[in-house]
Amino acid sequence: MIGKLKGTLDEVDEDHCIVDVHGVGYVAYCSSRTLAALPAPGEAMTLFIETYVREDMIRLYGFRTALEREWFRMLMNNVQGVGAKVALAILSTLAPSDLANAIALRDIATVSRAPGVGKKVAERIVTELKNKAPAFAGTASGTIGLKQELGEGVAPAPVADAVSALTNLGYSRDIAANAVAAAMKSAGDGADSARLIRLGLKELAR
Repeated sequence: MIGKLKGTLDEVDEDHCIVDVHGVGYVAYCSSRTLAALPAPGEAMTLFIETYVREDMIRLYGFRTALEREWFRMLMNNVQGVGAKVALAILSTLAPSDLANAIALRDIATVSRAPGVGKKVAERIVTELKNKAPAFAGTASGTIGLKQELGEGVAPAPVADAVSALTNLGYSRDIAANAVAAAMKSAGDGADSARLIRLGLKELAR
């Protein structure tokens, strides 16, 4: 099994690239994000690899980071109806952090932006991965917990009001939730929305 390729970029096509490793060209299928981030042909590069073996085919899937590869594996292994093609389409549309946030917020519309992902598949992704996403989110557990509460409509009123207020000021919901989560750490339990908004704005000004 191949886990990583380190060599020089030989060529890039629409859905794959060829990595030259000591004169042997390996074809690796990649997300459009990974392909767009590759260096110029002839330059050194590294890809994390997932080897896919079937009776009639051996195919390599390449990723810029180990985190992206873990998301690919998680989508393939945990969500019915998501194969390699759909998993790559999702990772082409959403960065791992964006996908983690969408799942934490139960943002089905964002997940369904990926080609080939309808509402039903997006719902399955959000449902099946909601307890797995935090492990790969790269975000503090408190922030993820807050986003889950907001998505499920069970966040305390002052917290929800503070996030709403920051959103109305032009910040994205994700950025607003991050700021309020940080504000909650310093404000403590029982803080009102005005204090959370004030501390959240301080976080955003840093």
